[in-house]
Order: sequence, then C-alpha cells, then structure tokens
Amino acid sequence: MREHRYQLELPHPPARVWALMQDYARWTAYAPMVLGVEVVHAGDAQGNGLLRRVIYQMPFGRRGAALELVSEVEAARGYSYTMIGREPGNDQTGRVRLEPRADGTRLHFEERYHLTRAPWKWFEGPIYRFINRKNEESMRALSAWLSAHPEYRPDLAGAAA
Repeated sequence: MREHRYQLELPHPPARVWALMQDYARWTAYAPMVLGVEVVHAGDAQGNGLLRRVIYQMPFGRRGAALELVSEVEAARGYSYTMIGREPGNDQTGRVRLEPRADGTRLHFEERYHLTRAPWKWFEGPIYRFINRKNEESMRALSAWLSAHPEYRPDLAGAAA
C-alpha cells in the first residue's frame, strides 16, 4: 500500500475553494488530467453518497475512467472518497480537507492506493508518482484559476468557513 499526502496554502477563502471543487463542469479548466466529470448519482443533500465518473488523460495518450464515491462531506471543510476499482483490493481512498486561515485556506490532500494485478503492480511507483504530481498541479491550478477569475462566485470572496 502506498500513501501520498501534501498540503498547499491557497489565498482564497474555503467557501470559494469548495464551490469550485463542487463545480464539476469546471474541473477541465484547471485539472490537467481531467477530460470530464459525470455525476452518476447526486447523493444526499450534503453530497454524501455522490457517485462521480472522472474521465482522465493517462500517459501515452490513453484515457482512463474512475468511479469515485464521496462520503464524510462537510461543506466548505472537506470530504472523503473511494475510487472503486474493477477488482477487489484495488480501491483507492482519499481525503480532501480545507482548513480556514486568516489569509485564505490550507488545503490538505491524502490518497492511499494499492495495485494487486500484474502488470500494473510492477509499475505502481511510477504510475502514482505521475498521478500525485498531476493532483498537486491540479490544486495549484485551482488556486490560479480562482485568482484569474474574480467574477467566479464573488459572493464567497470574503467568506470565512
């Protein structure tokens, strides 16, 4: 099992970061690997039980898809997710947490994964180094996108969580 954790300081309030994270139609605007997101099931009023299909770009021009089940949702604070694998034992889990700061938000991201099937398990390290790098790029790009688009949810620009 591998685990990746990181945190980033974002100069935006948690409510505005959260709004963009929940705006699945805009993921392609800032996430370099994401080609599209389809909400398969909306879940409850808080978003628990949301099931989304994320279509993403893989190395060598390949495309992939992941079904992600969202849980433990706390609006403008974070959520957990499980990427449901095709085979038992290949599920990935993660958590995104937004920590309010006087100057914006500290974003905490963690993901755990374990590939069990050859040949993928032999390349688990390089595969996830690539994915981890892209995840971090996406979160930095999310912040840059918010900075470049002050017209996006200006009602949340001064909102503290």
